[in-house]
Order: sequence, then structure tokens, then C-alpha cells
Amino acid sequence: MMDFSISDLLNSEQCYDYLINILHPNGLCCPNGHALKECFVYRRDRTPILNYRCKICKRCFNLFTDTVLQGTHYSVIQIVQLLQGIAQGTSTAQLAREMGVDRKWLLHRRHKLQKSAYEARCREPLHDKVTESDEMYQNSGEKRLFAS
Repeated sequence: MMDFSISDLLNSEQCYDYLINILHPNGLCCPNGHALKECFVYRRDRTPILNYRCKICKRCFNLFTDTVLQGTHYSVIQIVQLLQGIAQGTSTAQLAREMGVDRKWLLHRRHKLQKSAYEARCREPLHDKVTESDEMYQNSGEKRLFAS
């Protein structure tokens, strides 16, 4: 098997936008609920990850604040690589080699991400009152409507 790092092919701005949409679907804002327009950028040392400070509550935050990724010092490209690797079932050792990071850190992050995904899963697999037997095991699509 050959390791293939895609980090050289990824654009950091696109990865940042992708992570914003996943982590903050309603848009980035102060963790205390104040709008981003009430905040200012106070540090740009990890571009494109900007650190903001709220003018109202003085709280500092960034893309990862109050998420499972809080405290990470890796780039947005590496985070997207990690998410892709987890989704594809790539081993932690291979991911660590491709990303150029410590395997123990990666395993710790992977477990946190998987636990978070498990806790956020949909507990109601089907949202209708009528269930066909094959839908209990595999969502086979739309139910057929029979004319009476």
C-alpha cells in the first residue's frame, strides 16, 4: 500500500469554508451568542483561522471554540484530511504518516470525533408512522403507493 498525502492538493481557504459549514451551520458567532459583526479579529497568526474577540462580552474564540476540535493546533487542511480518513476507514497509522502528525494525538482526536458523531446520531431512523419490514434493516427508498 502506498501512502498518498493530499495536503498539497487542498486549498486552505476552501477547507476553512468547509469546516465553518460543518461546525457552525448557522454561521460563526461569539460562543455567548453575540453576532460576528459585534466582534473583531485580534490575531491572524494561523491564517485562515482567525481569532476573534467579542466587543460585548470580551470572549475570545475561533473556528474550533466549543467544538470537539477545540485546542487543536493543526491546520484546516490536516483537519479535513482527518475527517476524510475517518469517513473512508483509513487506519490511524496511515493517516498519521500521510498528515505528518503524531499517531497518538491522531488516535485521541479520532476517538473524540467518533464519540461526538455517535452522540449526535439520529435516534429515529425513520420519520413516518408506517414501516415496511425491509426498512427496519436498510432504508430501501420510498414506499410504493397502491391505488385502492
